[in-house]
Amino acid sequence: MSFDNLCKLLSEKHPATFASWVLGTPQPSATILKTELSIEPIRADYLTFLQLENRILHLEFQTRLESNPPLPLRMLDYWVRLYRLYRLPITQVIVLLLPPAPDTVIETVFHVENTRHEYRVIRMWEEDPQIFLENPALLPLAPLTATTQPQALLQQVAARVNQIEPEQKATISAYTQIFAGLKYDKDLIRQIFREDMMRESVIYQEILAEGEQRGEQRGEQRGRLAEGRSLILRLLTRRVGQLSLTLLGRVETLGLEDLENLGEALLDFQSITDLEAWLNRLRVE
Repeated sequence: MSFDNLCKLLSEKHPATFASWVLGTPQPSATILKTELSIEPIRADYLTFLQLENRILHLEFQTRLESNPPLPLRMLDYWVRLYRLYRLPITQVIVLLLPPAPDTVIETVFHVENTRHEYRVIRMWEEDPQIFLENPALLPLAPLTATTQPQALLQQVAARVNQIEPEQKATISAYTQIFAGLKYDKDLIRQIFREDMMRESVIYQEILAEGEQRGEQRGEQRGRLAEGRSLILRLLTRRVGQLSLTLLGRVETLGLEDLENLGEALLDFQSITDLEAWLNRLRVE
């Protein structure tokens, strides 16, 4: 899936939220309009057309300015087609995900002789990150917002992802990491998101904290090991389903270090097969 198309998916999934952000005022309702426009129909793959109260909002997401035909002409073309179809005022906004090359002119108007047509351009790298950090629907775009400390922002985004309800977390985390890939090194993204998930929910908070507390009563090492096994088994059951007696026995023989490694690895597990492969690799090593 392209970055532009992912933006379209998010804006159509949360139309009122995106409209409120772009327009700067709360929009209580927004309806998705069809993206096929009449008169030699074109299909606007990366556009979102929203029906607001007595207005159409046309959102276009771009990773780069280069376009054929040029963006200003396209915006005029879309405006004419939309107005012909709906006869309503139209607000047009291009959301640029990445800054262009230095000294590039970002045009906001089509002007030829007596014809003049204007539209807005939102530069993601100039947007306040707080707006995006506070709203799960906008959170995937947060890594692209303004910052003088990119790594610190990415860590803040990862921490915010981990506060989301479990049923939404996996999807939002995936979208966020995809957009972060436009700006950050993939190894850094993987490291920050994985380490933050461990700190927040898997290893550091539960295995170490709970294990150490109960370890005072049953012996520190033995307590941590027992709590670690119990936690990992619960997480595995939630992640890949009920374990067979054979797999259960193999997990219960793991030491604390291997349990911590398993806790990190299970974030990537999709099925029992992934667990079996991980345990087999451990045996070989």
